[in-house]
Amino acid sequence: MRAGSVAVVFGTRPEVVKLAPLLWEMGPTAHTIHTGQHPLPALTPIFADLALPPPDHQCVVGSRPRGRQIGEAIAAVTEALIAIAPEVVVVQGDTNSTLAGAVAASSLDLPLVHVEAGLRAFDRRLPEERNRIVVDHLAALHCAPTETARGHLRSEGVVDASIIVTGNTVVDAARRTLPDPSTRAERRARWDLTADEYIVATFHRPENVDDPTRLAAIVEHLAAMPRPVLFPVHPRTVDRARAAGVALDHGSILVIPPLGYRDFLAVAADAAVLVSDSGGVQEEASILGRPAVILRRSTERPEVIGTFATLVADPAAMAVATHDLLGDLVTVHRRLAALESPFGDGQAAVRIAAAIEERWGGPSTPGTVA
Repeated sequence: MRAGSVAVVFGTRPEVVKLAPLLWEMGPTAHTIHTGQHPLPALTPIFADLALPPPDHQCVVGSRPRGRQIGEAIAAVTEALIAIAPEVVVVQGDTNSTLAGAVAASSLDLPLVHVEAGLRAFDRRLPEERNRIVVDHLAALHCAPTETARGHLRSEGVVDASIIVTGNTVVDAARRTLPDPSTRAERRARWDLTADEYIVATFHRPENVDDPTRLAAIVEHLAAMPRPVLFPVHPRTVDRARAAGVALDHGSILVIPPLGYRDFLAVAADAAVLVSDSGGVQEEASILGRPAVILRRSTERPEVIGTFATLVADPAAMAVATHDLLGDLVTVHRRLAALESPFGDGQAAVRIAAAIEERWGGPSTPGTVA
């Protein structure tokens, strides 16, 4: 094996964002493997925003039924790991690519590091929940973002010495990438938006967009909002809306293509309210000090519920919660500005890299953040 080398496996946009700080920290000792779960052209703007080079190894599993996608990714990542011969493998989160990287590492008896370990929604209906549980029980080092996550791991019998609480690397990424106020104003001007006078909405989860009736209700409530709703639409949502005959761009809604990470932070930082089903948006709301209404059955990020985020179960409740926030926005923003994000101090990647070096002798040459 190459002394100190680390293989980092990812497949989706959120994984790139959350692994970027660790890649900055590890520098040339990190060898990246992209599974192809999200196609490379869709990730290229994210690489640019985060000052990352293209992946060292590119697999092409693409869009497949879940079992086939995971199986093909395991095979492809295993081949890449054999070529790299790393001392340790790093995966992040709970995607199919995360699971594939973990199983591939296990098949080669390589130690596994799980970044963002210990998250639990306690809802086995979620594919992500099943993925993260399996990955946690294959990992040798569990990088839990919060004490809550550490508690989940302990309750499942994970060896305490393998758990470190690091904070979440999304804080590191967002703090470095967030544009300054003047740049944010330039971004907003593209859509003639005024700070604190618009809503940002994102929806992509199957529980919301795969049900035509539920998707139609979400869109109608967004269209009826009393403020402009900037809606960067996920390709999955576009496909489901088209199949269901749901028109997205009407009323208060302004539909735009998916945004790069820097542009998303720019519009989210000055939004009145964020309305979403995204786990990452829950975290980013706490970093930016913005209120979020989260439309989901459950969440693996309970740390923000009741402070930065409101969890609601149906589109009508989403509309009520959003209207309530808009009705007292100055007070809400002032209250959130005084709170710290529960996801750490922006030094998670430093702690993770140090733990890898302590256990496996790498990275030996830390990178330099530009």
